[in-house]
Amino acid sequence: MSKTICKWLILIFLIAGAAVLTLWAGQQAAEAVCKGLEVVVEGGDPRLTASIRSGVTNEVLRWDSHLMKKRAAAVNTLDLQRYLSGISNFESVSCLMTSQGKLRVTVVPMIPEIRVFDGDESYYINKDGKRIDANAEFFADVPVVRGHFTRSFPAKSVLPVVRFVRRDSTLRHLVSMFEASGPDDILLIPRVTGHVINFGDTLDLDRKRRALLAMYRRVMPYKGWETYDTISVKFRGQVVASRRDKSLALHATPDAEEIDLEEASLQAHAGTQTHSAATDSTAHTPTTVSPQKTRNANEKKPSRQ
Repeated sequence: MSKTICKWLILIFLIAGAAVLTLWAGQQAAEAVCKGLEVVVEGGDPRLTASIRSGVTNEVLRWDSHLMKKRAAAVNTLDLQRYLSGISNFESVSCLMTSQGKLRVTVVPMIPEIRVFDGDESYYINKDGKRIDANAEFFADVPVVRGHFTRSFPAKSVLPVVRFVRRDSTLRHLVSMFEASGPDDILLIPRVTGHVINFGDTLDLDRKRRALLAMYRRVMPYKGWETYDTISVKFRGQVVASRRDKSLALHATPDAEEIDLEEASLQAHAGTQTHSAATDSTAHTPTTVSPQKTRNANEKKPSRQ
C-alpha cells in the first residue's frame, strides 16, 4: 500500500514539475526579445535573390524600425504579413516566429517581364500582364517598352514581340528597347542610332525578321546607314523605308519605288554605281523595298504633270 502511495506522489511531483517548467519556459519566451530576421525567397530569378532579400528587410524595418528591440511575443506577424502582401512585388507572403526567437519572412516574388514607361508613369508587368510597382528596392533588368497603353491596348499586347526578340540571338543584340503607338505599330529601337524598325503587329514575326535582315544585308551597306529614319516590315511582301532627308521628296517623282533586293545585292557586290545614281536621281519619301522583283529599279518612270 505504501509503495502505491509513493508511486502516486512521485507521479504528481513529476507532473507538477513539468507544468512549472512549461510555465517558466513560456514566460521566458514571452519576455525574450526578437533575436533576428530571416528572409526566405522562394522561386524567381536567382540573380535577383540578394536584392529581393535586401528589399524585404528594408520593408520590414519600415513597418517597425524597433522590431529587434521588441519582445518576440509582441511581434504581430499577421499584421506584418498583411503589410507585405500589399506590395505588388510579391505573389505571396508568410510570417512567423521560429522556436529560436527569430522572425522568418517567406516571400514568393512576382517575376517582371518588361518595364513600361507610359507618360509620367513607370511600372513592370509579369507574364500575365499584372502590374508591378517600379520599386527601386526590387529593381529588375528587363526589356523596356515605351508607349501609351489603355484598356483596349494594354502593355501585355507587346509581350509576343518582346519575347520573339529576346529568343533571337541576332535581334537580341540589335534591339535596345521597344516603343508602341498602337497595336499595329510596334517599333524596335536599335542600339545603333539613326533609324527605328516598325514591326507592325504581333503576327508573322519570322517573316518580318527575314525581311529586316534582307534589308540590312542587301541595301543598307551601299545605300548608307544614315539614309533612312524608319524601316517598316509590317507589310507583307515589301519593306518600306522612309528617307531621313525629307527635302529630297520635293522632286516630282512617284510616291514610292520598289527595289529588287537580289539585284541590289549583286550590284553592291560588283561595286557598280548605276543603281545608286538612278535611285538618288529619283529620291523621294518613302522608299519601298520588295524582297521579290516587281520592276527594274532603273526603269524610267513618267513624271507627274
